[in-house]
Amino acid sequence: MQDVKMSDIVDTAIQREKEAYAFYMDIHGQVKEDSVKDTLIFIAGEEKKHREFLENYRDGKWGAASLRMNEVIDYNIAEYLAEPELEEDMNREQVYLIAAHRELRSYKFYTDLANLHTDGELNEMLIKIASEELKHKEKMEYLYANTAFPQTDGG
Repeated sequence: MQDVKMSDIVDTAIQREKEAYAFYMDIHGQVKEDSVKDTLIFIAGEEKKHREFLENYRDGKWGAASLRMNEVIDYNIAEYLAEPELEEDMNREQVYLIAAHRELRSYKFYTDLANLHTDGELNEMLIKIASEELKHKEKMEYLYANTAFPQTDGG
């Protein structure tokens, strides 16, 4: 029975990664700025890598130890700023803030799953994927902050 639950959880995670990829590619089709399009392709590619990792994990090709944990800086921007609505002609700030909110939801999803399975390899894998999502949030918040509040000559 535990294997069925683990398989269901991994399949759900794979589906979420597919949806995240599609989400970023949909936004990609709506923005006009090349730099934002490039960022969206990058983050969509990261979601694709997560899906591939999860599929390989599910198929027994490698274990949870295959993911590394890195220190993440959480700027907490998404926690304090409202998520903009998806629009046809979004600016960079809106795109990066929408992405930060999406990554925050993914982080919480994997963290909540890990809390349900407190022991073993499944917990370890879910915590590491949550960390990956937090890294994505960090990147989007960094881009947001540097776009919304650019450096000036005065410091």
